[in-house]
Amino acid sequence: MDCTRVLIFTGGELSPTFIDEIKPDDYIIGADRGALFLIEHGVTPHLAVGDFDSITPEQLELVRKQSGQVIECDPVDKNSSDTEMAFDHALDQSPESILILGGTGSRLDHTLVNIHMLIRGLQHHVKCSILDSSNYITLTGSSCIVKERGYTYVSLLPLTPEVTGIELTGFEYPLHNATLRMGQSLGVSNRLLGDEGTVQIEGGLLLIIQSKDK
Repeated sequence: MDCTRVLIFTGGELSPTFIDEIKPDDYIIGADRGALFLIEHGVTPHLAVGDFDSITPEQLELVRKQSGQVIECDPVDKNSSDTEMAFDHALDQSPESILILGGTGSRLDHTLVNIHMLIRGLQHHVKCSILDSSNYITLTGSSCIVKERGYTYVSLLPLTPEVTGIELTGFEYPLHNATLRMGQSLGVSNRLLGDEGTVQIEGGLLLIIQSKDK
């Protein structure tokens, strides 16, 4: 099955406003508690996946009854997080893009591994992003158009030891043939001048984080 976009609702911080992100043609995956969240908000996930160790047996039964398909795994005998399992199934749909909701939260380890998962999207030529209440995170290895989404800041952080040949247009603080290295804050807290800006790089992987204060 090929689709335009896959939405993954997973078990981090989830907001009812995320339901507004769903479009009619989206393929929707609920990972663990994310599946319950969808059902509680009147959305039937096409697929629910995970070990479901963060919900009660009664809630799991609800997920089983109200999901299009359910894939369960043992919480101990598994090598992937619930979000990664959902991400693997998302890639199987051959989408143009994947949006992860609930991929950030109090567990920094889970947040970081979900951000690292964006690399796998690039490797499969699929645009992948993470959305939470204060941030929109994406990754580029070449060029990216950054659109105004209601966030205050745009920060650029290298996900490789260095990112070279950075060109920014449409930003308050432009960069020309710049290099960013891990541990530097040069790319933090830039701003768009209008409805969109362009980021181009020659080498490396660059995180683009649109953010706002709560």
